[in-house]
Amino acid sequence: MRILVLGSGAREHAILLALKGENAGHDLFAAPGNAGIAADATIVAALDANSPAAVTEYANDHDIDLVIIGPEAPLVAGVADALREHGIPVFGPGKAAAQLEGSKAFAKRIMDAAHVPTGRATRATTRAEVEAALDAYGAPHVVKADGLAAGKGVVVTDDRDAALAHADTYLPTGPVLVEEFLAGPEVSLFFVSDGDTVRALSPAQDFKRAYDGDAGPNTGGMGAYSPLPWLSDDFGSEEAFVAEVTRTVAEPVIRTLDAEGTPFIGLLYAGLILTADGIKVIEFNARFGDPETQVVLARLTSPLSRLLMAAASGTLEDEPAPEFADTAAITVVLASEGYPEAPRTGRVITGLDAAASVPGVHLAHAATAMHGDELVATGGRVLNVVATGFSFGAARDQAYAALERIGLEGSHYRRDIAARVALD
Repeated sequence: MRILVLGSGAREHAILLALKGENAGHDLFAAPGNAGIAADATIVAALDANSPAAVTEYANDHDIDLVIIGPEAPLVAGVADALREHGIPVFGPGKAAAQLEGSKAFAKRIMDAAHVPTGRATRATTRAEVEAALDAYGAPHVVKADGLAAGKGVVVTDDRDAALAHADTYLPTGPVLVEEFLAGPEVSLFFVSDGDTVRALSPAQDFKRAYDGDAGPNTGGMGAYSPLPWLSDDFGSEEAFVAEVTRTVAEPVIRTLDAEGTPFIGLLYAGLILTADGIKVIEFNARFGDPETQVVLARLTSPLSRLLMAAASGTLEDEPAPEFADTAAITVVLASEGYPEAPRTGRVITGLDAAASVPGVHLAHAATAMHGDELVATGGRVLNVVATGFSFGAARDQAYAALERIGLEGSHYRRDIAARVALD
């Protein structure tokens, strides 16, 4: 197939690596891509990935068989709608269904209609409404920007003034949600949907805080691991957990969106928390999560292209459940100095060949570019080191051995990714 992937991060690189690893002779294209992606796909740098007209024209002119939308911005811009109107298979929901991620208030309404378990929330448009909601729910305080915020629109804090300051940042551009704090371990679970049928992938856990021990500010994600062996403690098996979430969360949401005339075709990301009162949804995303995609796809053994094409063409019910290797996978994000508040960019990256030579390791580029003969960092999250092994201990050893070989002035990464499961 001729496949176009929209996006420029490690998530898109992971998708392309999975497609390339099928050895099916796909012609792979990426817009806009990055320096690492350029080694695995043809870069279409001039294509505006957020323009419905431009993407549709390119797909038509270049006989693209499938378009995969990676980040959220093209989804909310309606790129998928334009492609579908022209009969081009696309993996990604239309603009209306993508509001599951584009608007936290919309997502809460859909959850309510679908009877999906979630925490209480108040939509606030003024500072006074925020103050009242903070006082009603109590600490810890959870404040979320209603719209897209590149993974940085959420604050969880015991400090009321900090919660108000976060709300003040986003209120000038739209409402915020003040939510009830939910306690418990978090799980990310992806579902592929064709608007009717749902197929679950393997669960993962990511690490949002910048520093070890879940200290520091929220980020777009500093690492992840999959599978989650500890789910067996409460649910008997990971499979039983996945089946319950499919039944109580994914299927009701997909049915509700379909009933409203906004079928969800693409990747439904359920951010879950295991509370004392059961599984509850923290949030939905309308695309593959980053960095969880890097570890989930590293374990996928069935063809990704076939799965996504079935979703895009409405034939998912004919596809078997995705299969995964019985291995451990972890990813650790290498971040620029100052990330997430004020990342320093433009610095040279070295040692990638040495890092990639560690057994079981591959690299997914997030924000890199070539300046002459030098590879440089162009953003906050620069690289994902992904490692698979027979155990989490082995995978961790491999990932951190690779990270030690990479040079980037001032860079930092968490050293406790998957440490809990490595000890089990």
